[in-house]
Parts: sequence; structure tokens; C-alpha cells
Amino acid sequence: MLTHLDHVIVAVRDLEAATQTLARLLGRGPSWRGEHPDLGTANALFRLSNTYVELLAPAGSGGFGDLLRVRLDAEGEGLLGLAFRTTDAAACSETLRARGVDARSPQPGHGRERDSGALRHWRSVLLPAADARGLLLFAIEHEGIGDELAPAPLQAVEAASVYGLDHVVIVSGDLDATRRLYGEILGLRLALDRVFEERRLRLLFFRVGGVTVEIAQPLGAPGDGRDRFMGLSYQVPDAEAVKARLAASGFDVSEVRAGMKPGTRVCSVRGRPLGVDTLLIQPAARREAAVR
Repeated sequence: MLTHLDHVIVAVRDLEAATQTLARLLGRGPSWRGEHPDLGTANALFRLSNTYVELLAPAGSGGFGDLLRVRLDAEGEGLLGLAFRTTDAAACSETLRARGVDARSPQPGHGRERDSGALRHWRSVLLPAADARGLLLFAIEHEGIGDELAPAPLQAVEAASVYGLDHVVIVSGDLDATRRLYGEILGLRLALDRVFEERRLRLLFFRVGGVTVEIAQPLGAPGDGRDRFMGLSYQVPDAEAVKARLAASGFDVSEVRAGMKPGTRVCSVRGRPLGVDTLLIQPAARREAAVR
């Protein structure tokens, strides 16, 4: 039903400033600068190898733009939602309803590129907040050029730039309920369910289209039943090269260290850029290639 993590959405106040920040972080410029006149929002899209990141800001008046302002005032900038790709929005909606979700019928949408006037069209299926455990989750079927969004252009040497998204981190208030949502209802493949006693965590890894949705719950911590977005982990070719570039451009970056997965190297970007906990990971295969 869901083939990929189509994109992640980050809510921001100042789209131009946020676009510059994300471009410096990724070492890549935006693929698209758009607006949604009917919604009162504007966006910048950064296409990576396996998904894209959308920066979304209020722009003018409009129903969703006004809601976004309320959200930003209450919670600040940060991860807002996940969109999963489907090839058939109508069938997706029917399947969700058969699985007990009060999913809406597919809703049409469109975005316009700010400078060229080019249009993107889609149909989306929104999960009600109660079924999505308080998060913004929806399925999206692109029409026209949606799947042909240009890769985010390099603005730094490739070895020192982000090329993909490794995982999204969600903190669960009820891990068993969250497992049912992503496994039984959304149909994502559960790749790991493990307790890490030394870290006092239970982690679930769901895989979809080359990206991991990581669900975490602290052991023994009383949950309030809500799920919350926490952060993003980006894939990089050379962790040391990316660390050096980011430090030179003003980011506070940790030392490179061994990752949880054998053979990986990671570093953290401190200060939560755009309100998002940010980790950079050099996968084992990339590390071996860099050594050779």
C-alpha cells in the first residue's frame, strides 16, 4: 500500500532563512521553491536520494497557514509530518478504512513553483489525528511531474554533503499501540524490535523504501499516550569531511564517533537546527569505500 517515505515536513517561520540554513546543513540547494495559494503556505523542497525534505511556512491568509501559525507559536519550529507514497490513493483510503481507520477520501492538491510557475499535482489521504496518535501522517499519490523532482543541487563537494535520509525518530507514548499503527495499519515492514538495557530504551525499526522509521520508548518511563517527532538522521559519504564543512560554516558539531550499527561513523549537529535533533551517519559501505 505504501511504497516509500515520500517526504518529511519541517514547520518553519521564516522560509528564506530556513532554506539557507538547510542548504548549509545539507551542502545542497533546494530543488523547488513553491507556494500553495489555496492553503496560505509556501515551501522549499530538497530532493535527496531516497526522499525529500519539505520546509513549510505560513504565507498570507488561508486555513492551513493559520493553523500552522498556531502550531509554531505553541511548539516552535520542528518536524511536522510524514508523507508516505502510494500508487493508488483511492485503494489506499479503502484499505485504511478496512483496517479500522476513519480515513478521508483522496483530496486533490497542487503547488506552484514560485519563479517558473510550474505546477505539481497530487492526491492525499489524511489519517485522523486520533488514528495517527497525534501526528500528521498521510499518504500521497503524485500526478504529473511529482516523481521527477530534480535532485537538490550540490553547493559543496560531494564527499562533504548529505546524500540521503537514514531514519526518522519518533518517541512513543505507548509503544505497542504505535507498533500496531505502523505495522498492522500502515503495513510497514518491522525490521527490529529490541530492548537496549544499557540505554534504557526499547526501539522499533520499520523500513519503507530505503528509509527507517525509528520508534523509541524509554524503559520504565510513564507515557502520556502521545507520540512525538524527535529528529532526523542523514546519510553522508564521509563523516569527517561533513563535520569539517559544517564546523567551518558555523554549526556546532560533535566529534565523529562509532555508531550503534557496526562499521558506521556518526556525529551530531548540536543546537537542534530548525528545531530538529540532527544526526549524520556514514554507513558502513560508504566508510569502506572511503578507506579504499
